[in-house]
Amino acid sequence: LEAEVARAGAVFKGWRVVPTDDRVCGQLAKDTLPQVEQLFVEAGEGQDAEAFTLALFLARRRAEQALRDVPGDFYVVTLAPHAIGYKGMVLPDKLGTFFPDLQRSDLAASAVVFHQRFSTNTMPRWPLAHPFRLLAHNGEINTIEGNRRWAQARSKVWKTPKFDIAEFDPIISMHGSDSQSLDNMLELLVAGGMELIQALRILVPPATQSLEFKDADLAAFYEFHGLNTEPWDGPAGIVSMDARYAVCTLDRNGLRPARWMLTSDRHYIVASEAGVWEVPAERVVRKGKIGPGEMMAIDLKRGDLLDSEAVDRINRGRAPYKQWLHQGVTYLETELIDPSLAEEPFDEGTLRSYHKLFQLSTEEVESVLRPLAETEQEATGSMGDDTPMAVLSQRTRPLFDYFRQAFAQVTNPPLDPLREDCVMSLSTQLGRETNIFHAAPETVNHIILNSPVLSQRKLRQLVRSAPYDRLHAQIDLSYAPEEGLKAGIERICREAEQAARDGMVMLLLTDRYPVRGRPMVHALLATGAVHHHLSDKGLRCDVNLIIETGTARDAHHMACLIGVGATAVYPYLAYQTLFDLGRRGILKLKKGGEVTQIGRSYRKGIYKGLSKIISKMGIATIASYRAAQLFEIVGIDADVVKLCFRDTHSRVGGVGFARLDTEARELERAAWNELRKPEVGGLLKYVHGGEYHMFNPDVVMSLQKATRTGEQADWQAYADIVNHRPPSALRDLLKLKPAAVPTPLDEVADARDLLRRFDTAAISLGALSPEAHEALAIAMNRLGGRSNSGEG
Repeated sequence: LEAEVARAGAVFKGWRVVPTDDRVCGQLAKDTLPQVEQLFVEAGEGQDAEAFTLALFLARRRAEQALRDVPGDFYVVTLAPHAIGYKGMVLPDKLGTFFPDLQRSDLAASAVVFHQRFSTNTMPRWPLAHPFRLLAHNGEINTIEGNRRWAQARSKVWKTPKFDIAEFDPIISMHGSDSQSLDNMLELLVAGGMELIQALRILVPPATQSLEFKDADLAAFYEFHGLNTEPWDGPAGIVSMDARYAVCTLDRNGLRPARWMLTSDRHYIVASEAGVWEVPAERVVRKGKIGPGEMMAIDLKRGDLLDSEAVDRINRGRAPYKQWLHQGVTYLETELIDPSLAEEPFDEGTLRSYHKLFQLSTEEVESVLRPLAETEQEATGSMGDDTPMAVLSQRTRPLFDYFRQAFAQVTNPPLDPLREDCVMSLSTQLGRETNIFHAAPETVNHIILNSPVLSQRKLRQLVRSAPYDRLHAQIDLSYAPEEGLKAGIERICREAEQAARDGMVMLLLTDRYPVRGRPMVHALLATGAVHHHLSDKGLRCDVNLIIETGTARDAHHMACLIGVGATAVYPYLAYQTLFDLGRRGILKLKKGGEVTQIGRSYRKGIYKGLSKIISKMGIATIASYRAAQLFEIVGIDADVVKLCFRDTHSRVGGVGFARLDTEARELERAAWNELRKPEVGGLLKYVHGGEYHMFNPDVVMSLQKATRTGEQADWQAYADIVNHRPPSALRDLLKLKPAAVPTPLDEVADARDLLRRFDTAAISLGALSPEAHEALAIAMNRLGGRSNSGEG
């Protein structure tokens, strides 16, 4: 650290051991107690305050980089001219005892940031105590995985004259605390030349698409910067301070509280609740709360208090953003639609072949696609899925079935996509990302869509309009049987890389043109693999991935593709199927509806489904969900995950490239076999000869018989059916291992004690019925266990 301080042009003056009192520490804190020292540095010759601040930032980051692989924790709390940091793994009221410095009357400051934090998602560690170098954060960044990966991808694109960003790899923390990564990104933007109130507004923007948002110039500020970065989304109350500003801001939903108070002696107090600092009522001049998406700031240089409107006035005046967007952005919905570009319909034989190739069953057409087109929303179904997990199924299941959506939990609320629609956005931009530090009109050359789900006309217009008519490449997803699936995916990645190096901006990954004898790489495998490959090569920000696929039909399919990196999706087979139903008069369209509106109605239903999926994770914008990989994979081999879905949660292995290759070949052969009919289905509802259901008619009837007769033989018949069913859940793969040496009976717990540990699932009375609730309660009372049902 001393060497890097000197290298940055500053002057090292010495060290001071900071006195501490560990009697207030808990056991974990004592076991990991660090040596705390303060470094004293002077500005070098000719360094003004700004240059000195930058020199200390560079010295710290370079030292961290050099010591990254050295055993033991090396952590710099703060290294800046404007602040001294005291933090630790102690109770909040014990901080002053642990650091006797804080009790000294000669230690004074004009601004203080304090935050007491209790870990929810990470194990407590001294370096993770708040505040960090620039901010303290109350909340959770739900999109953190995607934010981290996009930050790393952009490290090859972002440039600043102040320092070489590429010198730091990674540019932000890729693991651990979400607050730490957010602080790293904020610090990078500020060090690169942005003001704190600008950088924080870019990272945590308000809901600009709200109907109440009527400031076009301010909206242009957010839209301009949104072309080059996505929001760090999630509940957030943030306080931050640098040499110029002290700031507090809330997320767009206002999911964390912040109250403020201004006193007659010009103290400005912001805290999560009123009363944190006792102030006599006669000294209170004004007080209030910070609203959703608002920011309050103090200009420490001028001594001015800036409300949210004043901050916004400064930001929107930095450049003529509205004029630049008007010159460089095309809004596809209003300007580019050409009615002559509708797709030619498939004939009946072609449509049947596509249904077989992409596993579109009659059941899915009737129960999934038809409701989307007829009602503009997803079909309603009952809770529960009694079919085998995809990896355990005896049938070939769509790859999407191996992906389970993540959802918000712990202290983290989901959103309501119906009542909070005003803060949600599916807006999607197409175009090459540019340097966020270089705000200029030439960096704006984009097309903005109202959602990532394309219509037939939009896709065709995109690839025929300047400049994308010459800046797009089509990559076929089929592969030769002798090539094999894995090699086929790797070849597709190389083709995508070459297209990006050739200056293409739009890569169209398509399975639209199958050829007899060539199996298809599943669009999900190709999308994830290409996204990661281009990110590794520093090319991901140069291109957009458009997925033209027959595999995607419902909102979960779309979410999977977008979640692993797709910019937009064109579900052509869904359209072809619905238009076929419309031509044959099968669809029951809304009153006054026309066949030409089928696609629009379908997309409206998909929009609602996508909003529901991202809202479950507490995310408001599709831009933040893209490539965040917010899934858990159940049943895919580690080699497949490593190549196509790297870093996605996957705790259970399963199908590998060999089985996926075999399934792709079988589907290809079936597609061209005129004697094979499309699958009837049986996934959503039991069908004889279809997918196995754990509550199939045999199970239900045998249980009913056993309860009617009360005969042991009838109960045993029911038990045999259940115990010998095909493996359907992970627990079916578990077996009790006999003990090598029998345990003496006097060491075995009494059966009555064991039974007290059992309980039934928590199900509400409304979902059960009074009879079922009472039966469970009676049974558990007899056993001595606990009935957990009847809530509500």
